[in-house]
Amino acid sequence: MASSAAYFAFSVLVALHLCCCHGQAPDAAGSSSDVTAIYSLGDSITDTGNLIKEAPPGMFETIKHLPYGITFGYPTGRCSDGLLMIDFLAQDLGLPFLNPYLGKNKSFDHGVNFAVAGATAMDPTDQFNGRFFAPFSSNSLNVQLRWFKDFMKSTFSTEEGNSPDQFHIRKRLQSSLVLIGEIGGNDYNYALFGKSVSEVEKLIPGVEVLEMGANRVIIPGNFPIGCMPTYLTSKRSSEPSDYDATGCLRELNRFAAKHNARLRRAIADELRPSYPAAAVAYADYFNSFLALLDAAGELGFDAGSARRACCGAGGGEYNYDPRRMCGAEGAAACAEPEKYVSWDGVHMTQAAYRAMSRLVYHGMYLEPQILSLADAP
Repeated sequence: MASSAAYFAFSVLVALHLCCCHGQAPDAAGSSSDVTAIYSLGDSITDTGNLIKEAPPGMFETIKHLPYGITFGYPTGRCSDGLLMIDFLAQDLGLPFLNPYLGKNKSFDHGVNFAVAGATAMDPTDQFNGRFFAPFSSNSLNVQLRWFKDFMKSTFSTEEGNSPDQFHIRKRLQSSLVLIGEIGGNDYNYALFGKSVSEVEKLIPGVEVLEMGANRVIIPGNFPIGCMPTYLTSKRSSEPSDYDATGCLRELNRFAAKHNARLRRAIADELRPSYPAAAVAYADYFNSFLALLDAAGELGFDAGSARRACCGAGGGEYNYDPRRMCGAEGAAACAEPEKYVSWDGVHMTQAAYRAMSRLVYHGMYLEPQILSLADAP
């Protein structure tokens, strides 16, 4: 595992030609008012519109149309009824929403979103050594890193325009927040359908994405996937012992927890000692999501629908059917998305993302707490 973790950290640094080791690290409990930009990489949890610009014609048409974006007012390319965690984080930092990198004529003065829905941590050519099929994953982490590198070079080039201005790149990153992920979940998602958990566990070392080279970095872990309608439907079991007290699948959650444990260990044992001048925080999406489920009623959700998709055509306990997903003919959105945690069985509602953002960035699930945000309800 250590060699895989080191490889990813090294490849990120080489790709960006940046150094986080010089200069003052942000105070772990200091002010976030000096964050003037956010640079984000990841998948559909964070994508604010890149996939709809990049996807082949005819693919992923549903997210271009209502009911996606229905709470926001119109579809934006986000895989939700409205805003995402990255949007609420930007608001909390007093910054505008991040524009997608592939958007035309957009402002990138306060950061860029490189995340692409469906993206994987591993490159398609290396994916699972040919053992598993990924339906769409051309925009892997390395592709996003190349975009990042190209953006920084073109934005902070010398007067001659043929070489990057390293001083101004470092200066910009010192006042920026870099968010890496969540990414790696799709590597597992593509593999788990048709494979056992024990087979897919072999992929864990290869999808740990650790570091971007800035001096303020947040690396989220994976969600408790055994609580998602997509898996609760596809991996349904007749054995009550396969479910925990919250109604989630034990084996899948143990699998996600194992991934997160290795990621946290790599951050603690490799990244922080290697880059002591950088503030590297782990965002605990796993336990914050479980906390959300546990307190769903208190947080304004319908506790009885906490594991049921708002938008779908599956009916039944989870309202999820992979053949008729949200946006497809025959599928429909619920009347009150704000009462639901899951939007389409895979992604969360705006209300759930808001709650998650508060739990993570304002609460106890950012380790260490490198942001100092105003209290939120």
